Amino acid sequence: MANSISLITATFNSATTLRLCLSSVSSQRVVPEHIIIDGASTDETVGIARSFPHVSTIISEPDNGIYDAMNKGIATSSGDIIGILNSDDFYANPDVLASVARIFENKSIDSCYGDLAYVDSVDTGRITRYWKSGPFNYRNFFWGWMPPHPTFFVRRSVYEKHGMFKLNFGSASDYELMLRLLVKHRITSTYIPETMVRMRAGGVSNFSIINRLKANRMDRSAWQENGLRPYPWTTYLKPVSKISQFIMKG
Repeated sequence: MANSISLITATFNSATTLRLCLSSVSSQRVVPEHIIIDGASTDETVGIARSFPHVSTIISEPDNGIYDAMNKGIATSSGDIIGILNSDDFYANPDVLASVARIFENKSIDSCYGDLAYVDSVDTGRITRYWKSGPFNYRNFFWGWMPPHPTFFVRRSVYEKHGMFKLNFGSASDYELMLRLLVKHRITSTYIPETMVRMRAGGVSNFSIINRLKANRMDRSAWQENGLRPYPWTTYLKPVSKISQFIMKG
């Protein structure tokens, strides 16, 4: 029996970007269970979501931020494999989920990830940065590496065993989750060598120097939370590693 895929999209006043996100999912050759967790939007977000027949569930109510919404989505979902797609991101081609499904045919694989392209917020056809992930080795985390979270797919059983997002890590919650799963618990992972997601340029943790320093502190706390000891330079290499993304454009 083939693995079923659940996809979680958290939204809040996402009307300007959501249509492209949902269109990229509706065009997938492998149809997922797509769950929209909305934070009580006041714009047309929910109406846009309702206009896409492939969307299976929409929950619109106040929440405690994007990672709380993601946790709600995971708890609501029923698929064997769970992925997260942000409302301002979209899949690079119609075969992304088919590639994911093929990976998980191997029962020994717990997770997978791929490459991500940052695109201009208006001209989404123009790549501004390229995040080439590379083959998996948990030791790479010690050198500032992490996989792009929007490309990260995990078996439901992993969440059930090791937990979901911890809300006290702010914008570093996805980093803490992947550190916990891939380094602390050593779940297996496979790299898909292709661009899976296109993400509009920007992001809370990179918006200013102050936010980047705050994120760096939370990154260090994530290691401490999981009883792991990074190298002295580990969390400083994490933002430095992004420099190559501006050089590599696909």
